[in-house]
Amino acid sequence: MSLMQQIKKGTQPAPRRLLLYGTQGIGKSTFAASGKSTIFIQAEDGLGEIGCGKFPLAHSFEEVMTALRELYTQKHDYSTVAVDSLDWLERLIWADVCTERNVTNIEDIGYAKGYTFALDKWRNFLEGLTALRRDKGFTIILIAHAKIEKFENPETESYDRYVPRLHKLASALIQEWCDEVLFATYKIHTKQTDEGFGRKGTRGIGSGERILRTCERPSHMAKNRLNLPEELPLEWDAYAQHFTHESKGALQHG
Repeated sequence: MSLMQQIKKGTQPAPRRLLLYGTQGIGKSTFAASGKSTIFIQAEDGLGEIGCGKFPLAHSFEEVMTALRELYTQKHDYSTVAVDSLDWLERLIWADVCTERNVTNIEDIGYAKGYTFALDKWRNFLEGLTALRRDKGFTIILIAHAKIEKFENPETESYDRYVPRLHKLASALIQEWCDEVLFATYKIHTKQTDEGFGRKGTRGIGSGERILRTCERPSHMAKNRLNLPEELPLEWDAYAQHFTHESKGALQHG
């Protein structure tokens, strides 16, 4: 068959690759558990009150990779894998690098090469996820906590924004790999207050409503390839309804 005969037209629906990050306790794991037949790979211990399938808590990077291999090779009914959380997985990766390089701290590897060595392990991890998605039809949900980082914008003065709590090299690699990077946060309104003597103040007011930010803005990093609204409720179905008809049948919570 020639290359011209292999040309495909139209959209090609595929399982999503999602990075979901946000503040502690906002409901990221609950969101992931609402996907169809979710199995968690635990790098941190925080799923005790969520009714879902989960591997035992991983204490090494190799245990995480073993879980991926088991999902690929063994018979089961799972179709979504959630990794909770990437920032704790990063600690396991750093520990693996330290063991291989015979150091006690990744910073002990000169010229910041330890983080470059860690990237190789991140690539292995993503290759395992890619195989699950490509060959087994898995949806991928990667969970991370958020941190505030100064963003050096060449067009303006620098400013703070929310980003995933990962080393910048790993974060860039994972964000590029994912189809969506969504920021989970609380909806907040601001109100001007009169503080007397002609002074005005600004007060944040929140109702506790939890939302997803889907597009990059000065306050946060985000992206999506589904033409999502800028804001969604922090609910799996609110996200899944934007898939094409074909992918909804395979991925939506049932």
